[in-house]
Amino acid sequence: MVESRTMASRLADAALIILMTLVACMSLGPIWHTVAVSLSDKAFAAAGRVTFWPVGFNISSYYIILSDSSFIKAFIVSLKRVALGGAVNFALCVLMAYPLSRAPREFRFRNSYMWFLIFCMLFSGGIIPLYILMKSLGLFNSIWALVLPGAVPVFNVILLMNFFRSLPNELSEAGYMDGAGPWYMALRIFIPLSAPALATITLFSIVTHWNSFFDGLIFMRTPEQYPLQTYIQQLVVQISAQKIDHTKMDLLTKMSNQTLNAAKIVVSIVPILIVYPFLQKYFVHGIILGSVKE
Repeated sequence: MVESRTMASRLADAALIILMTLVACMSLGPIWHTVAVSLSDKAFAAAGRVTFWPVGFNISSYYIILSDSSFIKAFIVSLKRVALGGAVNFALCVLMAYPLSRAPREFRFRNSYMWFLIFCMLFSGGIIPLYILMKSLGLFNSIWALVLPGAVPVFNVILLMNFFRSLPNELSEAGYMDGAGPWYMALRIFIPLSAPALATITLFSIVTHWNSFFDGLIFMRTPEQYPLQTYIQQLVVQISAQKIDHTKMDLLTKMSNQTLNAAKIVVSIVPILIVYPFLQKYFVHGIILGSVKE
Protein backbone atom coordinates (compact mmCIF):
# COMPACT_ATOMS: atom_id res chain seq x y z
CA MET A 1 0.00 0.00 0.00
CA VAL A 2 2.82 2.35 0.92
CA GLU A 3 4.72 1.44 -2.25
CA SER A 4 1.67 2.17 -4.43
CA ARG A 5 1.28 5.57 -2.80
CA THR A 6 4.97 6.28 -3.32
CA MET A 7 4.71 5.32 -6.99
CA ALA A 8 1.61 7.49 -7.44
CA SER A 9 3.39 10.39 -5.76
CA ARG A 10 6.37 10.00 -8.10
CA LEU A 11 4.11 9.88 -11.14
CA ALA A 12 2.31 13.01 -9.96
CA ASP A 13 5.63 14.80 -9.43
CA ALA A 14 6.82 13.76 -12.91
CA ALA A 15 3.58 14.94 -14.50
CA LEU A 16 3.84 18.25 -12.64
CA ILE A 17 7.44 18.74 -13.77
CA ILE A 18 6.49 18.03 -17.39
CA LEU A 19 3.55 20.43 -17.18
CA MET A 20 5.66 23.22 -15.66
CA THR A 21 8.36 22.64 -18.30
CA LEU A 22 5.76 23.03 -21.05
CA VAL A 23 4.41 26.20 -19.45
CA ALA A 24 7.95 27.61 -19.17
CA CYS A 25 8.64 26.82 -22.84
CA MET A 26 5.37 28.45 -23.88
CA SER A 27 6.29 31.55 -21.86
CA LEU A 28 9.80 31.80 -23.27
CA GLY A 29 8.72 31.02 -26.83
CA PRO A 30 7.53 34.53 -27.78
CA ILE A 31 10.67 36.11 -26.31
CA TRP A 32 12.94 33.70 -28.19
CA HIS A 33 10.98 34.30 -31.40
CA THR A 34 11.40 38.07 -30.99
CA VAL A 35 15.15 37.66 -30.56
CA ALA A 36 15.28 35.51 -33.69
CA VAL A 37 13.34 38.09 -35.72
CA SER A 38 15.61 40.90 -34.53
CA LEU A 39 18.66 38.96 -35.79
CA SER A 40 17.17 37.95 -39.15
CA ASP A 41 17.26 39.45 -42.60
CA LYS A 42 14.33 41.76 -43.32
CA ALA A 43 13.12 39.74 -46.31
CA PHE A 44 12.81 36.51 -44.32
CA ALA A 45 11.21 38.34 -41.37
CA ALA A 46 8.65 40.02 -43.63
CA ALA A 47 7.88 36.69 -45.34
CA GLY A 48 7.18 35.06 -41.96
CA ARG A 49 9.89 32.45 -42.38
CA VAL A 50 11.51 33.14 -39.00
CA THR A 51 10.41 30.87 -36.17
CA PHE A 52 12.90 30.19 -33.39
CA TRP A 53 16.19 30.60 -35.25
CA PRO A 54 17.53 33.63 -37.15
CA VAL A 55 17.35 33.37 -40.92
CA GLY A 56 19.85 35.46 -42.86
CA PHE A 57 21.69 36.52 -39.70
CA ASN A 58 22.46 40.24 -39.35
CA ILE A 59 22.71 42.75 -36.49
CA SER A 60 21.89 45.90 -38.45
CA SER A 61 18.90 46.73 -36.24
CA TYR A 62 20.99 46.65 -33.08
CA TYR A 63 23.70 48.73 -34.71
CA ILE A 64 21.19 51.42 -35.69
CA ILE A 65 19.77 51.59 -32.16
CA LEU A 66 22.99 51.42 -30.18
CA SER A 67 24.94 53.79 -32.44
CA ASP A 68 22.37 56.54 -31.89
CA SER A 69 23.43 59.03 -29.20
CA SER A 70 19.75 59.67 -28.44
CA PHE A 71 19.42 56.03 -27.37
CA ILE A 72 22.27 56.42 -24.86
CA LYS A 73 20.71 59.61 -23.46
CA ALA A 74 17.30 57.94 -23.15
CA PHE A 75 18.88 54.95 -21.45
CA ILE A 76 20.56 57.23 -18.89
CA VAL A 77 17.28 59.08 -18.27
CA SER A 78 15.54 55.76 -17.60
CA LEU A 79 18.31 54.70 -15.20
CA LYS A 80 17.92 57.98 -13.32
CA ARG A 81 14.16 57.54 -13.24
CA VAL A 82 14.39 54.00 -11.91
CA ALA A 83 16.93 54.95 -9.22
CA LEU A 84 15.10 58.08 -8.07
CA GLY A 85 11.57 56.72 -8.48
CA GLY A 86 12.45 53.42 -6.82
CA ALA A 87 13.98 55.22 -3.83
CA VAL A 88 10.96 57.53 -3.45
CA ASN A 89 8.50 54.63 -3.76
CA PHE A 90 10.46 52.57 -1.23
CA ALA A 91 10.65 55.35 1.36
CA LEU A 92 7.00 56.40 1.08
CA CYS A 93 5.71 52.83 1.06
CA VAL A 94 7.57 52.02 4.28
CA LEU A 95 6.55 55.29 5.96
CA MET A 96 2.88 54.67 5.10
CA ALA A 97 2.67 50.89 5.51
CA TYR A 98 4.16 50.72 9.01
CA PRO A 99 1.69 53.06 10.78
CA LEU A 100 -1.23 51.59 8.80
CA SER A 101 -0.25 48.13 10.04
CA ARG A 102 -0.62 49.18 13.68
CA ALA A 103 -3.76 48.62 15.73
CA PRO A 104 -6.39 51.43 15.91
CA ARG A 105 -5.39 52.13 19.50
CA GLU A 106 -1.87 52.98 18.29
CA PHE A 107 -2.95 54.91 15.18
CA ARG A 108 -6.36 56.44 15.77
CA PHE A 109 -7.23 57.42 12.18
CA ARG A 110 -5.81 54.31 10.53
CA ASN A 111 -9.07 53.17 8.92
CA SER A 112 -9.83 56.64 7.56
CA TYR A 113 -6.42 56.86 5.90
CA MET A 114 -6.78 53.32 4.54
CA TRP A 115 -10.13 54.01 2.90
CA PHE A 116 -8.74 57.24 1.46
CA LEU A 117 -5.85 55.32 -0.15
CA ILE A 118 -8.18 52.69 -1.55
CA PHE A 119 -10.43 55.37 -3.03
CA CYS A 120 -7.42 57.02 -4.70
CA MET A 121 -6.30 53.66 -6.08
CA LEU A 122 -9.72 52.93 -7.60
CA PHE A 123 -10.54 56.42 -8.88
CA SER A 124 -8.21 59.00 -10.41
CA GLY A 125 -8.66 62.50 -11.75
CA GLY A 126 -7.48 61.53 -15.21
CA ILE A 127 -4.79 62.78 -17.53
CA ILE A 128 -6.02 66.36 -17.99
CA PRO A 129 -5.95 67.34 -14.26
CA LEU A 130 -2.55 65.67 -13.95
CA TYR A 131 -1.27 67.57 -16.97
CA ILE A 132 -2.54 70.89 -15.55
CA LEU A 133 -1.01 70.10 -12.16
CA MET A 134 2.43 69.31 -13.61
CA LYS A 135 2.28 72.49 -15.70
CA SER A 136 1.30 74.67 -12.74
CA LEU A 137 4.14 73.19 -10.68
CA GLY A 138 6.63 73.88 -13.48
CA LEU A 139 7.76 70.27 -13.67
CA PHE A 140 7.66 69.88 -17.44
CA ASN A 141 10.95 68.60 -18.86
CA SER A 142 12.00 67.52 -15.36
CA ILE A 143 12.75 64.06 -14.02
CA TRP A 144 10.35 64.81 -11.16
CA ALA A 145 7.44 64.83 -13.60
CA LEU A 146 8.15 61.13 -14.17
CA VAL A 147 8.56 60.31 -10.47
CA LEU A 148 6.11 62.32 -8.38
CA PRO A 149 2.76 61.30 -10.00
CA GLY A 150 3.39 57.68 -8.98
CA ALA A 151 5.29 58.39 -5.77
CA VAL A 152 2.81 56.43 -3.62
CA PRO A 153 1.87 53.10 -5.26
CA VAL A 154 -1.14 52.14 -3.13
CA PHE A 155 -1.02 48.47 -4.10
CA ASN A 156 2.55 48.23 -2.83
CA VAL A 157 1.55 49.99 0.38
CA ILE A 158 -1.22 47.45 0.98
CA LEU A 159 1.13 44.57 0.21
CA LEU A 160 3.75 45.80 2.66
CA MET A 161 1.15 46.73 5.29
CA ASN A 162 -0.25 43.18 5.30
CA PHE A 163 3.25 41.77 5.55
CA PHE A 164 3.93 43.93 8.62
CA ARG A 165 0.67 42.67 10.13
CA SER A 166 1.75 39.06 9.60
CA LEU A 167 4.76 39.53 11.90
CA PRO A 168 4.21 38.35 15.50
CA ASN A 169 2.66 40.91 17.84
CA GLU A 170 5.10 39.78 20.52
CA LEU A 171 7.85 41.69 18.69
CA SER A 172 6.00 44.97 19.15
CA GLU A 173 5.08 44.21 22.75
CA ALA A 174 8.67 43.31 23.65
CA GLY A 175 9.98 46.44 21.94
CA TYR A 176 7.55 48.73 23.71
CA MET A 177 8.36 47.13 27.08
CA ASP A 178 12.05 47.89 26.44
CA GLY A 179 11.22 51.52 25.67
CA ALA A 180 11.55 51.37 21.87
CA GLY A 181 9.73 54.10 19.96
CA PRO A 182 7.95 53.82 16.59
CA TRP A 183 11.02 54.84 14.57
CA TYR A 184 13.24 52.33 16.34
CA MET A 185 10.64 49.59 15.90
CA ALA A 186 10.27 50.30 12.19
CA LEU A 187 13.97 50.72 11.33
CA ARG A 188 15.54 48.09 13.58
CA ILE A 189 12.91 45.36 13.81
CA PHE A 190 10.20 45.42 11.13
CA ILE A 191 12.21 46.50 8.09
CA PRO A 192 15.06 43.96 8.59
CA LEU A 193 12.47 41.18 8.94
CA SER A 194 10.59 42.26 5.79
CA ALA A 195 13.19 41.56 3.12
CA PRO A 196 10.81 39.42 0.96
CA ALA A 197 8.07 42.06 0.89
CA LEU A 198 10.55 44.91 0.38
CA ALA A 199 12.19 43.07 -2.51
CA THR A 200 8.76 42.46 -4.05
CA ILE A 201 7.64 46.10 -3.96
CA THR A 202 11.08 47.19 -5.18
CA LEU A 203 10.74 44.89 -8.18
CA PHE A 204 7.25 46.25 -8.88
CA SER A 205 8.54 49.83 -8.73
CA ILE A 206 11.52 49.11 -10.99
CA VAL A 207 9.37 47.39 -13.62
CA THR A 208 6.73 50.14 -13.52
CA HIS A 209 9.21 52.98 -13.95
CA TRP A 210 11.21 51.14 -16.61
CA ASN A 211 8.19 50.25 -18.75
CA SER A 212 6.36 53.59 -18.55
CA PHE A 213 6.42 55.64 -21.74
CA PHE A 214 3.25 57.74 -21.94
CA ASP A 215 4.15 60.15 -19.13
CA GLY A 216 7.47 60.87 -20.83
CA LEU A 217 5.59 61.64 -24.02
CA ILE A 218 3.29 64.24 -22.44
CA PHE A 219 5.61 65.77 -19.82
CA MET A 220 8.92 65.94 -21.70
CA ARG A 221 9.24 68.79 -24.19
CA THR A 222 12.52 67.77 -25.87
CA PRO A 223 13.57 64.34 -27.18
CA GLU A 224 16.79 64.60 -25.14
CA GLN A 225 14.68 64.23 -21.97
CA TYR A 226 12.74 61.17 -23.15
CA PRO A 227 13.09 57.97 -21.08
CA LEU A 228 14.04 54.84 -22.97
CA GLN A 229 10.54 53.48 -23.51
CA THR A 230 9.30 56.82 -24.85
CA TYR A 231 12.33 57.02 -27.14
CA ILE A 232 11.70 53.51 -28.45
CA GLN A 233 8.01 54.25 -28.96
CA GLN A 234 8.88 57.35 -30.98
CA LEU A 235 11.70 55.77 -32.96
CA VAL A 236 10.93 55.35 -36.68
CA VAL A 237 12.81 53.93 -39.59
CA GLN A 238 11.91 56.71 -41.98
CA ILE A 239 14.94 59.00 -41.87
CA SER A 240 15.47 61.93 -44.15
CA ALA A 241 17.87 61.04 -46.96
CA GLN A 242 19.65 64.37 -46.44
CA LYS A 243 20.64 63.40 -42.86
CA ILE A 244 22.19 59.98 -43.44
CA ASP A 245 25.44 58.94 -45.05
CA HIS A 246 26.18 56.03 -47.36
CA THR A 247 26.93 53.64 -44.46
CA LYS A 248 23.61 54.25 -42.73
CA MET A 249 21.74 54.00 -46.00
CA ASP A 250 23.31 50.59 -46.55
CA LEU A 251 22.19 49.52 -43.04
CA LEU A 252 18.64 50.70 -43.65
CA THR A 253 18.42 48.50 -46.75
CA LYS A 254 19.20 45.48 -44.55
CA MET A 255 16.46 45.94 -41.98
CA SER A 256 12.73 46.62 -41.80
CA ASN A 257 10.20 47.86 -39.28
CA GLN A 258 9.65 44.29 -38.14
CA THR A 259 13.30 43.55 -37.37
CA LEU A 260 13.86 46.99 -35.84
CA ASN A 261 10.80 46.72 -33.59
CA ALA A 262 11.94 43.28 -32.45
CA ALA A 263 15.35 44.72 -31.61
CA LYS A 264 13.70 47.51 -29.62
CA ILE A 265 11.78 44.99 -27.54
CA VAL A 266 14.87 42.89 -26.86
CA VAL A 267 16.95 45.89 -25.80
CA SER A 268 14.22 47.21 -23.51
CA ILE A 269 13.73 43.94 -21.60
CA VAL A 270 17.42 43.14 -21.03
CA PRO A 271 17.81 45.31 -17.87
CA ILE A 272 14.72 43.73 -16.27
CA LEU A 273 16.01 40.25 -17.10
CA ILE A 274 19.27 41.17 -15.36
CA VAL A 275 17.60 42.53 -12.20
CA TYR A 276 14.85 39.94 -11.79
CA PRO A 277 17.01 36.89 -10.85
CA PHE A 278 18.46 38.77 -7.87
CA LEU A 279 14.98 39.52 -6.47
CA GLN A 280 13.13 36.41 -7.61
CA LYS A 281 13.98 34.33 -4.51
CA TYR A 282 12.07 36.85 -2.37
CA PHE A 283 9.26 37.47 -4.83
CA VAL A 284 6.91 34.52 -4.26
CA HIS A 285 7.35 34.51 -0.48
CA GLY A 286 6.82 38.27 -0.23
CA ILE A 287 3.74 38.53 -2.44
CA ILE A 288 2.00 35.56 -0.75
CA LEU A 289 2.54 36.77 2.81
CA GLY A 290 1.84 40.38 1.87
CA SER A 291 -1.44 39.57 0.16
CA VAL A 292 -2.94 37.65 3.07
CA LYS A 293 -4.48 39.63 5.89
CA GLU A 294 -4.42 37.94 9.26
